[in-house]
Amino acid sequence: MPDMLVNLLKLPPLEPLMIEMERASVAIRRAQPFEMTPLRSFVKNNFSLTWADEISVGFSHKPVSVYIAVSDGVIVGFGAYECTRRAFFGPTGVAEAWQGRGIGKALLLACLWGLQEAGYVYGIIGRAGPINFYQKAVNALVIPDSDPGIYTDLLN
Repeated sequence: MPDMLVNLLKLPPLEPLMIEMERASVAIRRAQPFEMTPLRSFVKNNFSLTWADEISVGFSHKPVSVYIAVSDGVIVGFGAYECTRRAFFGPTGVAEAWQGRGIGKALLLACLWGLQEAGYVYGIIGRAGPINFYQKAVNALVIPDSDPGIYTDLLN
């Protein structure tokens, strides 16, 4: 899977998605430091232990660089940035039962706006899985010869 590049100066507005999520009873917000344990459990149980470890880095940033999607007090999705490398988006995921409702796009945009607020002009989506989704959502471009990128010589 290749990396992708996003022009952060041309992001779609975040507010309409936040209103849409609110109407669907889903809150998209930054995680609080004291929510690290339940969020890591959610990520480990729904995705992978490596992603749970990776997002732990985001809790050391000020502000925290991890967003969560919450419905009725339950985590249903997450998105993170600057956990793997500077200016990198990811990892991110939405619980299977909650997919297809725009939550992933809302988390993506919240994180990319976070990168822009940090002063970046471009963001990198590392090892982008759903390439078409990222192209449509934020006009992301595939970076040539970027596979496997930084994801080499990984521990088993």
